[in-house]
Amino acid sequence: MAKGTLILPLEMTLLNPGERVCCAVSGGADSTAMLLAMVEANGRKEAAGLTLSAAHVHHGLRGAEADDDATFVRELCARWGVPLTVVSVDTAARMEAEGEGLEEAARHLRYEALRALEVEALATAHTLDDQAETVVMKLLRGAWTEGLGGISPVVQGMAGPRLVRPVLRVRRAEIEAFLRDRGQGWREDSSNRDTSLTRNRVRHELMPVLRSFNPGLDGLLAGMAEVAREEESYWREEAERTLRQVLLPGKPVRGGGRAASTAAGSASGALELERLKAMPAALRRRVVRAAIREAGVRLSAEETAKVLALAGFGGYPGVTGKIGSRLELREGLLVQRSARELQFSRG
Repeated sequence: MAKGTLILPLEMTLLNPGERVCCAVSGGADSTAMLLAMVEANGRKEAAGLTLSAAHVHHGLRGAEADDDATFVRELCARWGVPLTVVSVDTAARMEAEGEGLEEAARHLRYEALRALEVEALATAHTLDDQAETVVMKLLRGAWTEGLGGISPVVQGMAGPRLVRPVLRVRRAEIEAFLRDRGQGWREDSSNRDTSLTRNRVRHELMPVLRSFNPGLDGLLAGMAEVAREEESYWREEAERTLRQVLLPGKPVRGGGRAASTAAGSASGALELERLKAMPAALRRRVVRAAIREAGVRLSAEETAKVLALAGFGGYPGVTGKIGSRLELREGLLVQRSARELQFSRG
């Protein structure tokens, strides 16, 4: 392995001593640099003897180019002595079966494959540039504050390995300088130049314009994302604590009491309007979202505004806060206003 003078600043605090860590490697500059830096760090004290491996997902797209990517990663790992798992998925079949776009289908399949690996941590090579692009995309889509948190450095799901991003604070320019310093090449994915894909259009057309206003934009957006994640973490805990005190499960029935549906996939509940009225607006929004999340639906920012208007808090075009008014939202969610409650049901 070629030695160089530059050190890539990895967030090794995201990893625990002795863990089995798998690096997701596409062959692009970001993941190639991350794997090389992890291999080098594993020989230093801060890595504390990690058991490193790598995984490459072949999405069944781009024909021979994708095959060459897989060959590149195989040769890379063989040269560096890193065990490699290559997983092939059918992105086109997923798009047809689920009605998903290319980016969405590929992402879902990729993470499904990677989360099936028997390791404690899965490292992906998201960079500071990726973070800034993600925040901008969320802003363009009208994201809720949790969306403005962008890419989290650590994600612990219900199953599978912990997801970590050890180069999330590193600029893409630093990545490429590190590889050139080592004399290490990388693969260029031709689809990354396709500006019909939203992220590529943001990356190649919008971000350069925004950086012309402020060259330090990426760092500012990454800092804003970190603050948003911390704020959202606090409010999530506060909303869940409050929700346990105010959520009324099931539907009201004649003669008093409430009845919950036993049908599979169904859920119902309510919030008293007077109790919502007594809450600060910031808490009220989050309690409403948390209550409906109990029914299995995550409200968008726009849907949240509609539901609050239905409950009589604020306005939204076409939504009335009159008693008996109702909203039919996605995934079979029905939200209704009675004289005393904001009621919701699904299924």
